Amino acid sequence: MEKILDFKIKGRDFINAGESTSKMKNYFKKIGISSKIIKRILVASYEAELNVVAHADSGVMEIFVDEDKIVVTVEDEGPGIEDIDRAMQEGFSTASDEVREMGFGAGMGLPNIKRNSDDLEIESEVNKGTRVKMVFNVS
Repeated sequence: MEKILDFKIKGRDFINAGESTSKMKNYFKKIGISSKIIKRILVASYEAELNVVAHADSGVMEIFVDEDKIVVTVEDEGPGIEDIDRAMQEGFSTASDEVREMGFGAGMGLPNIKRNSDDLEIESEVNKGTRVKMVFNVS
């Protein structure tokens, strides 16, 4: 599996959030991925990126491609997730009031990632960070 793109994500940088997904979209169109699959990848990746922006100090997104799947990993340095099962529930959020006032933090990030991925793995350690691996089948 070949790494084809990677992006640094800066915590609290809501202005530039989503730039990586825009670049991903252009790349996937260029290599002929179907628009239906691109949409799923972008929704899940954007949600993962926003989680880093809203909750962590920094993070990195890496995109790997082979002939039958695309894997997107997002790893951050942040507070971690205390209870992953609870965080997967729609509407559960630990976002600050400030983040919610900006229109984010509704508690739909992880559920949307799961809904749009063919496979999802989440590893997290409190006070260290979180790693999200999303797999999308393309064949």
